[in-house]
Amino acid sequence: MFVVVWQFEIAEEKVAAFESAYGPEGSWAQLFGRSAEYLGTELLRDAYAAGSYLTIDRWKSEDAFRAFRKDHDAAYEELDRACDVLTQKETRVGAYVSNQSQ
Repeated sequence: MFVVVWQFEIAEEKVAAFESAYGPEGSWAQLFGRSAEYLGTELLRDAYAAGSYLTIDRWKSEDAFRAFRKDHDAAYEELDRACDVLTQKETRVGAYVSNQSQ
């Protein structure tokens, strides 16, 4: 399994829209769902820091993620630009490979 983790800081007035777009049924998950190799997204809200979130996007493999990005780059970039207004700060934490089979 291949996992991509992002950290976000969100203004209080944007929380609902952010959660809607970045949640497991949101715009990003719908876009990623165009690939049969996409395994799902988890949205985590920091229990102690208001407006701080992590997203965890799971893919069958790094190759699957790279193929998705290549095939859907324009749609990815368009959604990324549209969602810029929802975030104050966005940081890619990392991309990780699991030794466990999914």
